[in-house]
Amino acid sequence: MAGLIKREDIDEVRTRTDLKEIVDAYVTLKSAGIGSFKGLCPFHDERSPSFHVRPQMGYFHCFGCQESGDVISFIQKMDHISFSEAVEKLAGRIGYELRYEDGGTGPRREDIGRRQRLLDAHKIAGEFFREQLLTPAAATGRQFLSERGFDREASERFGVGFAPQGWDALLKHLTGKGFTQDELKLTGMFSEGNRGIYDRFRGRLMWPIRDIAGDTVGFGARKLFEDDQGPKYLNTPETTLYKKSQVLYGIDLAKRNIASKRQLVVVEGYTDVMACHLAGVDTAVATCGTAFGADHIKVARRLLSDDGSGGEVVFTFDGDAAGQKAALKAFDEDQRFTAQTYVAVEPSGADPCELRQRKGDEAVHGLIRSRRPLFEFAIRSTLAKFDLSTVEGRVSGLRASAPVVAAIRDGSTRMGYSQELAGWLGMADPNEVLRAVKTAERRLHSQPETKGAGHGQQPPAVGHQLGSTQGAPQHGSQGDSRGGPQRASHHEPAQNDAMSHDGVPQAEARPTIARPDPRDPQGRMEREALEVVLQHPGILTAGNWQHFAATEFVIPAYKALQQGLGLAGESQVASSQWLEAVRANVPPELESLVAELALSPLPATGEDTLTRYCRDILNRLFELQITRLKEERLGALQRMDPLVDPESYQLLQRELMELETARRQLRGDQ
Repeated sequence: MAGLIKREDIDEVRTRTDLKEIVDAYVTLKSAGIGSFKGLCPFHDERSPSFHVRPQMGYFHCFGCQESGDVISFIQKMDHISFSEAVEKLAGRIGYELRYEDGGTGPRREDIGRRQRLLDAHKIAGEFFREQLLTPAAATGRQFLSERGFDREASERFGVGFAPQGWDALLKHLTGKGFTQDELKLTGMFSEGNRGIYDRFRGRLMWPIRDIAGDTVGFGARKLFEDDQGPKYLNTPETTLYKKSQVLYGIDLAKRNIASKRQLVVVEGYTDVMACHLAGVDTAVATCGTAFGADHIKVARRLLSDDGSGGEVVFTFDGDAAGQKAALKAFDEDQRFTAQTYVAVEPSGADPCELRQRKGDEAVHGLIRSRRPLFEFAIRSTLAKFDLSTVEGRVSGLRASAPVVAAIRDGSTRMGYSQELAGWLGMADPNEVLRAVKTAERRLHSQPETKGAGHGQQPPAVGHQLGSTQGAPQHGSQGDSRGGPQRASHHEPAQNDAMSHDGVPQAEARPTIARPDPRDPQGRMEREALEVVLQHPGILTAGNWQHFAATEFVIPAYKALQQGLGLAGESQVASSQWLEAVRANVPPELESLVAELALSPLPATGEDTLTRYCRDILNRLFELQITRLKEERLGALQRMDPLVDPESYQLLQRELMELETARRQLRGDQ
């Protein structure tokens, strides 16, 4: 059995990995002060960024959902893998060779995490398909691409390949690479018959579908030959890697452009994404055989930093009835964004790929520039069904379009479109439209909100569908057995920790410490001091540490953190391991509080003001402690008779003088 990863190697991987670079693959980060960055949390849905990253400290924390940890736990949560797998993945990324305890050499091939094995199979399959596109058998595929304006360079840029027409070309290739049939069944790249498994994709052009981190998780296949009885497009079925409601084709190529340009363009097909990117619209992505839904929006909003400060989402649809239906479906989901949402429809019915073929790159840009607000499109599409030149048509148009306007959640926008609707209907009295919209509003609010509401119904609120921490591992399934990040051993927890004789886990009988209210004025000074010591321990002199340890904290949680800081300070760990050492010395329920205080922004604009702030906070804390001690000594002095015990009386007086001297030194009064 392979040994556990050596502790020093885990620390080395953690130290040498840039947390910001890792997080950047999933979240758009903006500067949030000295050495700090923030963005929308990848673990819960939110409108204002509360996810903070401090690269120098190697920690992240969300002030909304309280998720926190280091680079290893971040990869665990995002990729749904174990602690050891996360360390191995990060080690491979920086080219670091891990060592294992007890002479182990690491996991054997059959012991490697299932997810990584599936990713490896997809990566090798993608390479195989790309090689096959250059063979004589793929001439029809190359012709298909050429006719649509895609040369060899374009094909390589997007990883386009070709699946041979035989039944087992890919199967033989992957089994030759050491994959078992049981593993390959889980990839979605094979079908199963009476004689075993065989290639699912045969005689088709292949597009690799990658996740936001750039890993291939599935394939999209386009029919090329007339004797192919399958559908025009055939995608990977649902697997543990590939969830069509969560993946966006091209997101790996577009993510940085989406973040920098604050624009997301949603098109309908793989060739449309290629055409857009080659034309310079490099923010384009496509859904994979499904409508643009709530999970797609979660990905998009994080990249757009959709916090109300701008950005736009542009949906492109064909001009036919199906395209209009798709646009109206998008309307149902639109209000999950705070970004401006538009629709761009080519009147001739041409998609971006066809548009680029016929009229060039500028025509693709023109399509995006012709975008119209999605609200306007939805209302006008509804009105287009009626003859507005007649009284009956206008009345029917109003009845049909009023619920569309009523579904707009922003009150100002709803009022604006109510007035626009009056104009589009040609009604002299706008109050008639306002009354119709108000009536439709009451009907909508009287209906229970349902997930996936259709056009004209109130879309489900974001919190109803996205309020849970989707994407985060379930506590107790991996990491620390108590649900927090790894402690002490930094290895996978033993399965038999704290077990009774009958194998049932025993509850740990100890009192828990309540998390303090950050608004509590009594604990404000203690909280601010802990933030300083956690974030800048090097600023404390030996005397500061003595004063800090001697200070009597009042809030139980802060007192526990003070003690943990003292123990960590005594261990003299490296700065890169400072927070980990503190977390290891506090109760488990306070681990996330450590991360929260360590990543709380401090009110400083530069290194000088930061140093001044930290020293001022510590001095105020120490002065508060001196004030408390003086009050105690004064009380004792008042209760004492100097004639009965003159020595004790004089001792208290000297202590009061020493405390006052110390107070003046802190204030710089000397």
